[in-house]
Amino acid sequence: LSAWVNSWMYDFDELVVSNNDVVFRNIAEDLRNRLPIEAMFTSEHQAVQKIHQHPLPMIHVDAFLYDDDVVDSLCEEGKMSRSYCTQCGSYKTASLEFISHSFSLMELKFLYQHVLPDLTGKVVVDVGSRLGAVLFAGYLYSSASLLYGVEMNADFCQLQEMMITFLTTMCKVVHADICTQPSLLQKADVVVMNNVFEYFLDRREQARAWEFIACNVRKRGSLLVTVPSLEESLSKLQVNVQLSQWVEEVQLNYDVYMEKDVDREALEQIHLYKIL
Repeated sequence: LSAWVNSWMYDFDELVVSNNDVVFRNIAEDLRNRLPIEAMFTSEHQAVQKIHQHPLPMIHVDAFLYDDDVVDSLCEEGKMSRSYCTQCGSYKTASLEFISHSFSLMELKFLYQHVLPDLTGKVVVDVGSRLGAVLFAGYLYSSASLLYGVEMNADFCQLQEMMITFLTTMCKVVHADICTQPSLLQKADVVVMNNVFEYFLDRREQARAWEFIACNVRKRGSLLVTVPSLEESLSKLQVNVQLSQWVEEVQLNYDVYMEKDVDREALEQIHLYKIL
């Protein structure tokens, strides 16, 4: 009987996880239908400009909205391409560089199920929440008590608010520059920052924002999740942040997923730090 109960509970847990995946993918599908295929608004002037200035052709493909299967389908339909012609009219092609400002489902499940500890009673703040992927995944895959998304773009705030209305009161969207939210950062137990400044602020503004983060994410033992690493983000800036006095990096196990199609390179971009 004990073995049967354990087997039934395992099947039930698997069913719940599977149902959460379905809910998450349904949210992504709903948002895909409300956005242009590049999932960017014309109001994102600086990000659009930076992508166009990239030395090699680059397109924004939001990993929350478009997983590999969806991208494959769009390529088959001729609505998207993974390559570009380096010499018009020839067969000489090269792979397009894709950039995403959101985590994929795989990355979010890795974050909530393998990177972060039990979040019961904890407050999560996503800096630059964009479409709300971190909030939705936190609701579905963690026990966090409150999930805040801070987003400067009013269009994205409106989309997040619309989806949250149908989901939960645990998620809240703050339409603001993170540098106006010291108290929110000070009470956070987990702060998530995924490529949050590079494409949206010039270098002087990036330095100002990082110094503000370092001054206000100070709760001892709280956690900071970044993509890319803090070292990589700060190395390009003139910024007064002493990492060794602020954080300690926590080593992650990137081998927890054994499936063949796991994007190990994407997982290795995720870094976890404990506030000293």
